[in-house]
Formats: sequence, structure tokens, C-alpha cells
Amino acid sequence: MPRNDISALAARVKKLEGKLSRCMRCGMCQSVCPLFEQTGREADVARGKLALLSGLMAKMFDDPKGVADRLNKCLLCGSCAARCPSGVEVTDIFIRARTILAEYSGLSGPKKLALRQVLSNPERFNKVAGLAEKVQGLVVKQDGFAPETSCARFRSSLLSGRHVPFLAKIPFHGCDNAAACNENSRAGPRVLFFTGCLIDKLMPDIGHAVVKAMSHHKVNLIIPEPQGCCGIPALSAGDPKSFNQLVGHHIRLFQQHRFDYLVTACATCTVTIKKLWPAMFDGCSGEREYVSDLADKTLDINQFFIDVLKVSAPAHPGEEQPAVTVHDPCHLKKSLGVAAQPRALIRASGHPLKEMADPDKCCGMGGSFSLFYHEISSEIGSVKAQNILDTGCRTVASGCPACILQIRDMLGQSRDDIRVVHPVQLYAAHLTK
Repeated sequence: MPRNDISALAARVKKLEGKLSRCMRCGMCQSVCPLFEQTGREADVARGKLALLSGLMAKMFDDPKGVADRLNKCLLCGSCAARCPSGVEVTDIFIRARTILAEYSGLSGPKKLALRQVLSNPERFNKVAGLAEKVQGLVVKQDGFAPETSCARFRSSLLSGRHVPFLAKIPFHGCDNAAACNENSRAGPRVLFFTGCLIDKLMPDIGHAVVKAMSHHKVNLIIPEPQGCCGIPALSAGDPKSFNQLVGHHIRLFQQHRFDYLVTACATCTVTIKKLWPAMFDGCSGEREYVSDLADKTLDINQFFIDVLKVSAPAHPGEEQPAVTVHDPCHLKKSLGVAAQPRALIRASGHPLKEMADPDKCCGMGGSFSLFYHEISSEIGSVKAQNILDTGCRTVASGCPACILQIRDMLGQSRDDIRVVHPVQLYAAHLTK
């Protein structure tokens, strides 16, 4: 696309006309948008952004960068799409529009370096993360308060309010999982475990819980290496080249194995593989057919244990466990309709449930949104933190590692030492009792 050619840009956006025209401007998205709830600005809600794209299509705007900035100010949580009476595919539209705008103006140098030189190359990403683990003490310091809730704080005074986890000394891919991976020796289903970046590099304990629970149920577990990112950061940044490279890498990797299900313990990875890989991947017809078949095999870990393995609550729970409250990740409940299964898995762990107010309300993470719009992200997250505190529970479970990061940060800032875990961790811990 010619740079700075508004006519060429408008022509590209016009390809979205069929999707854009379905919006009736009814305003239903206002009532569920977590961003609009905080800012009250029409430009921040889906209806306003869709109107902006319609105007760009008609060449009414001469500031594509301004349009891109407003379009990027979105959590991509899917709340609007889930409630839209016209079925407008808002997330799909925004991702495609971001790609068009990024192609028009070009990716920034840092984004291009991070996405095309690091993220899109799994082996290089692993090496960079390994080096970062060794020097992270220069950037973050031990907080000394409730390590499971807030592990570290940035040394910079500008960022010192944020709580982040240390990179794992031994990432999940660096652990010996061979004993649990028996592709041909068990009668159970053959399952490929897609790890995801956050579990691999920040929360390997979740991966170990998956392995332990799978082994307990005699599942033939397959963990191919080197796995990489699912590609959602590249799509969100408007970089289809890196996205296609990552999907192609995983196609070649997965085709070496025979399996019945692909399972992830990350809500975002699940929705990306099930919905965005088939919709956005630009490969040959054979690759696209494989991706479509793969999407049909892909399940969230909670779905797999409850719907496939038929795990249920113990008839005689024994010693009573403390109550747990649940946060529903947007990608899990709103995009995939998965909400009952995480609760069933928690009950199967012997824990009673105590629901918080609005359990499916967005926590404010939104991937890179929390980096570029941290103040708004924290305002949204503080509402979630208060809802958790109001339950009186000392443990909150969520099926999304990114949500776990955000909730730990919010609770850590208020000095509340509430555990934030994945449901599969509770289930795996129960199996030792």
C-alpha cells in the first residue's frame, strides 16, 4: 500500500464495509464496555470506533494515525460482540482494521524488532527470555510481600507501583516432562498440550499441574518443542506477517504428531487457535484446511477435564476445603461460552464456591492495553479486586494466565495476600490428598 495515500487506505478499509454495515448504532455495546464505564467517552466504545472506520472509508479523516490510536485503545475483550443484537464481529473488524492501518503507516522500530525478530522465532524468543531471566534483578526487585500475589516491583520510580512476576529460572520447556509424556503406552486419549508464552516463561507451575493431572488420568500427553506464541500479540499490533510465521511454525510442528485433542490452559491461546487461526491465517489451502481441523480439536483445559474425562466432585470430599471465588476470563466465557466447567473442576478439587459480583466483568488486562493504558487498566482492575475482597475468600481462580497477572497486580497494590491460581492447580493439588 502506498504510504500516506488516503485513497488507498480508504479502499482497503472499504473491504470491511459488509461487516461495518451491520452495526445499527443501537448503543448496546455502551452498557457492557469496561473502557466506556471508566471514561464515559463515545470514542472509546465499539459504536464510536466503528463510526470512525466508516468515516475513514469515506475519506472523511486525514489523520490515520489518530484513527489507529483510538482503535488501539480497546481491550479486545469481546464484551460488545457477545451482547451485540446484530451479531457485529467487532473483534474481527478491529484486528483487520489495525492490520490495514499498520500496513499504511508502518510498524514502529521497537515493535518490528520485538515481533519479527524475537516473538515470531520461538527458539530465539526462548534464548532472549533466558538472558532476560539472568539480568531481571537489574529491572525488578523482590517485593517481600506475599510472593504468590506480588513477586516483584520495577526499580524505576515511574513504574514502581506495578507488580510483576519474575521470569521463571527454569521455564516449562526447560523441564523434563518425558515421564508424563507417553504417546503410545496408555489407553486414554492422545492430547497435545499447547503451553503458551505466559505459562512457559512466567507460570510453569500451571504447566506442571496440567502434566500431573493428565498423568493421573492416564492421558497420552504430547508436548512438542519448540512451541512459540499463539500469535495474538502480533495480530493485536497489526502484524500479520509475524502471525502467519508463528501459525506456520506450529502447523509444521504439530503435523509430526497424531492426537485427538489440542488442549491449552490459557483462555487467550484457546480462542486464538479456535477462532483467529482459521479466520486470519494466510497460508496455502492445505495449511488452512489443517488449521480448520485443528480448531475443531482445540479445547480449554477445564472443558477437557469436565466434558471429555467426565471429572466430577468427590462423593465423600473428606476434610472441608476453604471456599474459592472465580473470575471468568473474557475470552473464555464471552468468546467460547466456557463458564460452568472451571467451576465444576474447582468443585472436583473439593473446594466450595462463593461467587463474586459480576464474575465475568473484565479485569482490565487486555494484553498490551495494560502497558499503554495502565491507569485505565488499573481503574478497571480495582473494581475486580474489590469484588474479590467482598467475598471474603482467600483464593481466587481464573483460567487465563494474563488475568492472573492483572489480578495479582491489583491485589498486590492494595497489599492483600489473596492467592490467585488456575483451576487446574487446585485440581492437581487435590490429587495428592
